[in-house]
Amino acid sequence: MVGKGRIEYGGNEMIVLLLGTGAVGEAYAVLAKIGDPRGEWLEKLVLADYDLERAQKVQARLGDQGRFPAEQVDVTKKEQVVELIQKYQVDLVMNACAQVFNVPIFDGAYEAGCNYMDMAMTLSEINSEDPYHKTGVMLGDYQFACDQAWKDKGQLALLGMGIDPGVSEIFAKYAEKNLFDQIDEIAVRDGSNMEIEGYDFAPSFSIWSVLEECTNPPVYWDEDKGWYTAHPMSGSEIFDFPEGIGSIEVVSVEHEEVINLPRWINKGLKKVSFKIGLGREFVNIIKLLYKLGLTSKELINVKGMEVAPRDVVEACLPNPAELGHQMKGKICVGTLVKGFKDNEPRDVYIYQVADNQVCMNKLNCQAVAAQTACGSIIATELLARKIWRGAGVLPPEAFEPEPFMGLMEKYGFPYRIIDKSTT
Repeated sequence: MVGKGRIEYGGNEMIVLLLGTGAVGEAYAVLAKIGDPRGEWLEKLVLADYDLERAQKVQARLGDQGRFPAEQVDVTKKEQVVELIQKYQVDLVMNACAQVFNVPIFDGAYEAGCNYMDMAMTLSEINSEDPYHKTGVMLGDYQFACDQAWKDKGQLALLGMGIDPGVSEIFAKYAEKNLFDQIDEIAVRDGSNMEIEGYDFAPSFSIWSVLEECTNPPVYWDEDKGWYTAHPMSGSEIFDFPEGIGSIEVVSVEHEEVINLPRWINKGLKKVSFKIGLGREFVNIIKLLYKLGLTSKELINVKGMEVAPRDVVEACLPNPAELGHQMKGKICVGTLVKGFKDNEPRDVYIYQVADNQVCMNKLNCQAVAAQTACGSIIATELLARKIWRGAGVLPPEAFEPEPFMGLMEKYGFPYRIIDKSTT
């Protein structure tokens, strides 16, 4: 079935500072204008990037310099983030940068007294003594430790609000509220049949983030052991994805859902996992890069210059924002929930599928970026209209899922539900 809903609106216009105008940031800006063409809830969206030309390119697409001003910013310098917030009297910082930049952006928003949202939480640190069994610093630990400080100031930090993490967690909350009396397992399963013509190896998303997720020990959770880890890209299984994508091998990678869901989902939850279809060739390439030390984000000296190997890999690959016209296929993000309803076993998959050709035709943005940005822009609208409210440092499942899911079709990304227990 297709999800539908209706929302009664009411709220104030919002000023948003978008930090990062790459593939996802651009898609966020495009969806913002489509979702609010007359400025009913989004008064101004400041487009800020280290590469001013890139921000100006997005500005030119939107065609309204007054409502979409472009700025240059170095987000590694917290004082520059604070300065931009104060210059435009920003209500919400939308962090569309790589996770490595989260801390100065998050801290800058707090210092300047405005709300904050990102699409991925602060980075983890591997347990040096037993990396493939025990967690070290987990994703988001830095931010969640600041919860009381944000509450004390009445500010909200909404963490991991993309498609996954983000929408995948909202699906789980919806299932808890509406579809189950008892939940045993939540298994986020993502896959695609996406191909990029003309390239043997060209990720459709930031390679920096891909390498971070894929080379860190993946995290699992169960009620007996709590959080624990395994070897990178292990736990292979075959998952049957809908809408023609088909059966795909999926493997475990580090992801925020496994951190957040056990803290916010009740009803007897016993285990949580995250697995994604990467493709055997892709997995082998990542493993080779790891063995060669090219996935490291630590600086090394190369002929008198300090560089991070991972940055070199990123520089050698094409920009995902420029690959949309060469991509074809679909991507599915979904949450499999298992448990009981009315004393009968139930097995439900709630998902969203984005077709690259449709995204390019409607938005001129590639599907992975557009699908990710959809989660953020819907959350922005709900915050602007004061339908979602809160203070502190919170994940998406801390909010009511129905208003969010009711807006997914409006933005062109409807959800669907497969009840596997009846098929």
